[in-house]
Amino acid sequence: MERHLTVLRVSLHHPTRGPAVFATVPLRLQHDTSPLLVGRGLDAHLRLPLPRLSRQHLSLEPYREKGSEVLAFNLKALSRRGQVWVNGLTLRFLEQVSLGTVNKVVFSGLQMVVCVEGGTSLEAFVCCFQVSPSPLICRPQAEETDEWEDIPEEPPAPGSEQLAPGHLGFLHGPAQTGDSSPQPSVGGGPEIQPQREPTDGMLC
Repeated sequence: MERHLTVLRVSLHHPTRGPAVFATVPLRLQHDTSPLLVGRGLDAHLRLPLPRLSRQHLSLEPYREKGSEVLAFNLKALSRRGQVWVNGLTLRFLEQVSLGTVNKVVFSGLQMVVCVEGGTSLEAFVCCFQVSPSPLICRPQAEETDEWEDIPEEPPAPGSEQLAPGHLGFLHGPAQTGDSSPQPSVGGGPEIQPQREPTDGMLC
């Protein structure tokens, strides 16, 4: 009986739109169940010659959940200096997150949307790539950066307890507790489901 391959449909966009950025991107790539590497290094399966990209920036890693007959996928951040933004979560070095059916990813100025179409084969999967001339993700307030920044909070001004009408009352959002939101897993730890992103990250 013929077993169908899982298909990852990957759309890519970079604001420069330069043809050299996507010159080495294949239309179709069949891959085994080892991690598929994305970066600017010669060993990357999806190679993008961007100066802000690490040689191995991230990987798409297939796995099989216990009792499941289909492949699932993790996205793991491999860059020590860059961030990867996935479905509202920011991943740092060796953090990973499970992918859903539609996934929005931003790294080093590049936008990527990954759609997973499940198949029955557990030995391989296929990536189909498409380059988009238009932005794929709208993120007006959640810009991705390649530097870790700790921005100190300014002390409150005298009398700031009485806020003017319409004032939000905070700059960085309410404090997060350990149980308030899921965190990315690190290394080989248990994966988490992607967190639904805020309203400032949406498909155009």
